[in-house]
Amino acid sequence: MLPFPLSNRRARAGTVRATASFAVLAACATACRNDTVPAWGYPELKATTTSISQALAEPCDETTPASCAAGLDRLGVLAQSAFGEVLDHELLDAGYVDAMNGAARAKALRVAAARQARVHDDPHHLPFRRAVEAERRAYERLLAELRALRSAPPPGDGLKPV
Repeated sequence: MLPFPLSNRRARAGTVRATASFAVLAACATACRNDTVPAWGYPELKATTTSISQALAEPCDETTPASCAAGLDRLGVLAQSAFGEVLDHELLDAGYVDAMNGAARAKALRVAAARQARVHDDPHHLPFRRAVEAERRAYERLLAELRALRSAPPPGDGLKPV
């Protein structure tokens, strides 16, 4: 406890000084960068990620996994389109490649499980249902990687500290 009480005016003055100091530090930190480069944005990739997000948000009939297969095939087409855009912008990284490989493996497992469900004549075949869920999760991971790629600056864009 202080030997004398601080007045509200002194406390406010200290708060104002601290806020002003923080503002000056923030301005110095951002002023030391070459931020004159336009935002990269990747509008085509944004449209594709939005389409993938909307396709993942669409509910599928959980009672029959076969009803979700058409939606997953559509996601595969959108993922291939996104891959082309990632290559065009030279944004390929290890996390994205892992997510793409995971989606491809999940699709192969789903196709094999669908074949097995047809052989057993069981549309509610448990391995098929699990494969559909696994493929949806793989596409969710792929979507997260695509969003991370979009938020990262392109290589060599001049945003390095001066």
